[in-house]
Amino acid sequence: MAFSPPLPSELPSGAELLARERQVRHGGTGLGAADLHGCWQLDQVWSKGSSRASAFSGLLLRGLGARLEIGAANGALQLCNAVTLGALELRFRGPGQLVGSRPRLEFWFEQLELRLANRLLLQRSLPSPPPRRLPFFALIDRDPLGWLAARGRGGGLALWRLQTPGPVLPALDGSDQV
Repeated sequence: MAFSPPLPSELPSGAELLARERQVRHGGTGLGAADLHGCWQLDQVWSKGSSRASAFSGLLLRGLGARLEIGAANGALQLCNAVTLGALELRFRGPGQLVGSRPRLEFWFEQLELRLANRLLLQRSLPSPPPRRLPFFALIDRDPLGWLAARGRGGGLALWRLQTPGPVLPALDGSDQV
């Protein structure tokens, strides 16, 4: 059976996500690492304190193909946050972990990559942030129809569509270099 991403009408509204967020603050989501695996295309964003999606930011990020890839290697979560402009791609890659009962997806990027037509142009190691300053997504919900919602460290809300289910990340050891 082929996977097909959800239609726009199947995505929750900002009000629905805020209501769901209030529920999970007390009861958690029950999400585990395997629920997050896949390539998630950013669809909508809401600024901190807003119940209305930012049309401009959403359009810009969709136009750049903003995505979050989550997979596992050696039993640990691996993340890649990427944007694409034509044949040029910027990737940030590193490990992550689920923390707490909600849970919260904490991550940090160890590597920055710049690619042109899938050819590695630049690769740099990034310093680790202090433990109390780790970026995170407070998970709100993951729907079987193919969307994921979370609130970021800065207070913004994001909604992604599942583009590709399952493991998607190449190894972080550089074995995927062209």
